[in-house]
Amino acid sequence: MGKERFVFVLLVFSCCCSCSRFADAYDPMDPNGDITINWDFQSLDTKAADTYTVMVSIQNHQLYRHIEQPGWRLSWSWAGKEVIWDARGAEATEQGDCSRVGGGSRPHCCQKRPVLADLPPGTPFNQQVSNCCRGGVLSSLTQNNLTSTAAFQMVVGDYAAARDGGGKDEPEMPWGFDIGVPGYSCSNATKVPPTRSKVDRNRHVQVLLTWRVTCSYSQYREAVAPSCCVSLSTFYSSGIVSCPLCSCGCQGSPTSPQCVSSSGVPAPPPPAAGRVDDDEPPAPLVRCSEHMCPIRVHWHVKVNYRRYWRVKVTVSNYNLVRNYSDWNLVLQHPNLRSLTQLFSFNYKPLIEYGTFNDTGMFWGIRSYNEMLLQDGNVQTEMILQKSEGEFTISGGWAFPRRVYFDGRECVMPPADQYPALPNGAAATRRSSLAAGACMVLLSFIALV
Repeated sequence: MGKERFVFVLLVFSCCCSCSRFADAYDPMDPNGDITINWDFQSLDTKAADTYTVMVSIQNHQLYRHIEQPGWRLSWSWAGKEVIWDARGAEATEQGDCSRVGGGSRPHCCQKRPVLADLPPGTPFNQQVSNCCRGGVLSSLTQNNLTSTAAFQMVVGDYAAARDGGGKDEPEMPWGFDIGVPGYSCSNATKVPPTRSKVDRNRHVQVLLTWRVTCSYSQYREAVAPSCCVSLSTFYSSGIVSCPLCSCGCQGSPTSPQCVSSSGVPAPPPPAAGRVDDDEPPAPLVRCSEHMCPIRVHWHVKVNYRRYWRVKVTVSNYNLVRNYSDWNLVLQHPNLRSLTQLFSFNYKPLIEYGTFNDTGMFWGIRSYNEMLLQDGNVQTEMILQKSEGEFTISGGWAFPRRVYFDGRECVMPPADQYPALPNGAAATRRSSLAAGACMVLLSFIALV
């Protein structure tokens, strides 16, 4: 009995360790990455109307994770009976019951828990503020730091006074913040030094008060199953190491997406299929495969030159109902610091420690391949210079250590299944060295 219990505990511990990279919000690829929400108070009327005007900014500080359509939807719970009288750059999804508010004009939103959504591009200028109106999309810092920030302005009335000694000088902080994107969880609001901004060469201005909320990402919080996998191949092996079986779920399991077979007949849907909101992206519908992943990344070691080696990377979209706009790919390999030439993709080192860099981010070229289409693919080839004393094609060294697509870590094949060198490779190398030594010896004897 004791032995069986020990084995059970060991298995549970192993599962927890294997999931820790997905469950932990800390990301070694982007240790300082998060989304910061600032509430900057532009005016605060504590005498007449108990109203304040606040500029809310959402800043994506993540190096490679971005927010796609349908975009962010910021929500929170008021501490009292606050109402939003006006909003610019965003709008509340529901007005709510405003019957308790007197007067001739009706507030923009009277809900206890409002949900604010970004306005679409093309919004009239009198409803805009700076950095608004991109439909909730936030770029990553690496791809485009100019569009990694969103903002909107609100006029809030009937606010509750702070209960921590601030009296009527400061409002009570809202709570329960949520950015409305799967995988993210947000902290409570905290008071930080007021935001300062530069208006010209000599002058800075600052707001009256600033609250800050920090949101972090966890892949395990977003979904139980992964959404991408990796396959491998080489020039010296005719076989392909496929994605691991059931990488993103097995056909018919609750965690797997619905799939379509090669004959075009959909497979039976998973047992647990809930209703999807109209504002949510469609559930994945993928081509039936052994891995059942919407995305597959294939790494092919193509050529081994004398001083360089060449790799081809193909990203295939098995999702039949979704295009991936502004996609990105993160690869970790020790030889990326010697990347010499790249075709068809943009590239930027992701993490650099002095001269050491083993992680790179790749994304599409604007108006060429920045969108990965349904049931399509994008591909690139890269030429890398061999690092002296480090390069080898044995032992799986030529394959990536980690692969991320759109911020989600992909499932790698087990290391013992990596393509192996031909059985005679080592013997051939030894025999060629011996033959070379014999030729040198014979030449020396002939000269003598």
